[in-house]
Amino acid sequence: MGLLGRHDGRRFVMREKLLSIGDDFWIEDDHGERAYKVDGKALRVRKTFILKDTDGQEVAHIQDRVLHVRGTMKIERGGEELATVKKLIIGIRDRFEIDLAGGGELKAKGNVLEHEYEIKRDGDVIATVSKKWVRVRETYGIEIAQGEDEALLLAVTVAIDELAR
Repeated sequence: MGLLGRHDGRRFVMREKLLSIGDDFWIEDDHGERAYKVDGKALRVRKTFILKDTDGQEVAHIQDRVLHVRGTMKIERGGEELATVKKLIIGIRDRFEIDLAGGGELKAKGNVLEHEYEIKRDGDVIATVSKKWVRVRETYGIEIAQGEDEALLLAVTVAIDELAR
């Protein structure tokens, strides 16, 4: 499965049962190479994950917003807010709204619990999450369209995985 039925983006593989706080794991590309590390910070009041590149540099800071009624996580880079991921309580399937700090929004819709959903901007698919093209059990794939912010979309996927629990 690719974006709109074709493979024109970069693919990543993530563990299905994401993390418990304190766990660390690598997100690999579709060639099995380590691409990003997710560091689950233990002993914090709020759920916190740090997304790092292969050089160990932080590319996204993901943290829950405990004072909100519904599930909300904030994504930052370099101390600046990038996005806020909100779980919408509408209908049978989970839907998520991602408000971008610079303006605009993304929407994630599909079967989040089964890791079969799309992330769209203005109706255009910019990332696809699917278990269908990944052969390893308890993992799922993420394909991100060319030109998109990989770190941001991977951080959004981490946030959605945590909020869907």
